[in-house]
Amino acid sequence: MRGSAPAWLTARPIAHRGLHNAAAGIIENTPSAVRAAVTANYGIEVDLQITADGEAMVFHDDALGRLTEGTAPLASQTAAALKSIPFKATADRMMTLGDLCDLVAGRVPLVLELKSRFDGDLRVAQRAAAVLASYAGPVAAMSFDPMLVHALRTLAPSLLRGIVAERHFEEAPGKPPGYSLALGLLLHAPWSRPLFVAYSVKDLPAPATALARLIGLPVLTWTVRSDADLTRARRYADQAIFEGIRP
Repeated sequence: MRGSAPAWLTARPIAHRGLHNAAAGIIENTPSAVRAAVTANYGIEVDLQITADGEAMVFHDDALGRLTEGTAPLASQTAAALKSIPFKATADRMMTLGDLCDLVAGRVPLVLELKSRFDGDLRVAQRAAAVLASYAGPVAAMSFDPMLVHALRTLAPSLLRGIVAERHFEEAPGKPPGYSLALGLLLHAPWSRPLFVAYSVKDLPAPATALARLIGLPVLTWTVRSDADLTRARRYADQAIFEGIRP
């Protein structure tokens, strides 16, 4: 599992959910936030969720109510329905992964977080692998769920894959005792085989990230929101996933 991640992964700071600024009408995970990050030459981190008809959409929340005029669970909607639902504070519409790839067109790196309910559903990994097979730009996929990371080894062996973690997880329903502790310590890594780690900045330094760096796995850290966070990121990680500041 010794590291072999490309240099572009850590070459520049990564804008968390794009370079968003709600006060300026630039909302997270929207085309406007993506364009702003491209203009500023930052990498871009966004979230992917799977729809009722198997499409990967760029959106963070399980439900639509915080950011859009909808209220339903995202997973209950088709891609076409989601693209028709207005955001509350922007004229942008929700993107598919394909839309995102067309918009970025390889100009800056993409880091895609595959959202999971830890229920064994691999569809978001399957759809991401299918779409990214024809994408020529620098791109990585990551998830809190080691099952999705493991699945990407088979679905997209050449795709850069990573694990997202923090030291303290809530115990997951239906999982054995100690499962959440194992996630924080990355004890699944010999099986899931991540090629990089994205770890919570509030939990740095951490044994898991120290070991990762020792064996050559790059460490990203999230979410960097202050100068103090940035100082910690620079000491204990290889690059920052940031919002609300300009590193």
